[in-house]
Amino acid sequence: MNDKVIVITGASAGIGAALAEVVAARGAKGVVLAARRQDELAVVATRVGGSALAVVTDVTRRGDIEQLRDRALERFGQIDVWIGNAGRGITRSVTELTDADLDDMITTNVKSVLYGIQAVMPHFRARGTGHLITVSSMLGRISMAPIRSAYSAAKSAVNSLMTSLRLELKGEFPQIHVSTVMPGVVATSFGSNALHGGPDSRMMPSAQPVGEVAQAIANLIEHPRAELYTRPELAQLAARYFSADDVATIEAGPPFAMMPRR
Repeated sequence: MNDKVIVITGASAGIGAALAEVVAARGAKGVVLAARRQDELAVVATRVGGSALAVVTDVTRRGDIEQLRDRALERFGQIDVWIGNAGRGITRSVTELTDADLDDMITTNVKSVLYGIQAVMPHFRARGTGHLITVSSMLGRISMAPIRSAYSAAKSAVNSLMTSLRLELKGEFPQIHVSTVMPGVVATSFGSNALHGGPDSRMMPSAQPVGEVAQAIANLIEHPRAELYTRPELAQLAARYFSADDVATIEAGPPFAMMPRR
């Protein structure tokens, strides 16, 4: 990673903060940290050290994302990896959803990804190389948690956007990599910070350590691939689910109901 400049959104805590420290420890040339919370972002930047640049960013605003790109280029002259990690959950079933709930989930989880793609892609195309990584969710592949209804729908949209982008670039730009990361439940404040509150992900016995997820994403940077499940059993569940004659048979029994729910 010695020559790479890596932009990470949602970097003030959780996966983003842990990942920033991991890539810095592996020798990244520059680590650009983006989040809304200035004080928390500054703490992470201090831990990362001299390779860090903290940029206060609201990912729901296209202008903020474009400013993030510009600040990264001004400081380091290049961007090699753009990691869309910012996101937010929800605790509300389908029949309880309001227009505002759905708008929030789409803006925070889908539009933010699109803004990042469209901001950095001209730079990647001009250089003929780059790596765009989006942290999605296992819930974007299989909707296992009714209370995460609109979040699951938003992450499904993210998965589709990333696949479409990969196919768009494949022929002309084979050195621009597009990767989607699908964690299950991770030991972060994701659950308690969800819209309308919710169970604390850190208290769930199946929660994956955040450092383990960060290491997996760092490995992905060094060895690009289209999709990454952060635990092997998640890939196994997806294979069983989509090969079933009737997915309802999978949904009705264990371990489906107990699977991770990031």
